[in-house]
Amino acid sequence: MTQVPSGADVVLLDYEMSNLRSAGKALERLGARVRVATRPAEASGAEAIVLPGVGRFGAAMERLEAHGFSQMLRDAADRGTPILGICLGLQLLFDGSEESPGVPGLGLLSGNVERLRTDLKVPHIGWSEVTWTDGAGIAPSDPGASHADSTYYFVHSYACHPSDASDVLGFAEHGTRFVAAAGRGSVTGVQFHPEKSSGAGLALLGRWLENTSAAVPA
Repeated sequence: MTQVPSGADVVLLDYEMSNLRSAGKALERLGARVRVATRPAEASGAEAIVLPGVGRFGAAMERLEAHGFSQMLRDAADRGTPILGICLGLQLLFDGSEESPGVPGLGLLSGNVERLRTDLKVPHIGWSEVTWTDGAGIAPSDPGASHADSTYYFVHSYACHPSDASDVLGFAEHGTRFVAAAGRGSVTGVQFHPEKSSGAGLALLGRWLENTSAAVPA
């Protein structure tokens, strides 16, 4: 199992829109030192930040604002602090969502979020394989990796549409192809739940933490 060389200091943001327990336990299992923050002051000095999320886009942005996290995340991104958005957390990184018209997102990634347009049942709930793009730092690096190494658990009705194709890190399928992971610079997000995706998800979190450790000045 991957261990984080530096025992990175990772902050989980608690804005009352997610169950933090499983994500925190997965990160701790990988060697990270995990703190839960309910306000910006509690995130001070974080080497990396995880933004989980379930629920509606508009309600999540309202609570991020109420907790003072929106500007904190923008400032952290400007400093190059690694940020990982999970599920709704990925969607919040974008400019907005048609789920909540007129509600601005964090704007850390350019583009919008749209409802999945597919003939299959929505929400998409279950396991899907992710096809990674070249240079996706969170993708399995082993050329012999099996499809199981890139199969993750999804629960969502909306998907992200980055304005810049180079921000796409991976795709999955649910009757139509959709963006399963996106990122730019120190900001990364995944539409699936790595903390609920068995060994493949744990390995992905480990790769993200390794990248985080490399980004933290000695």
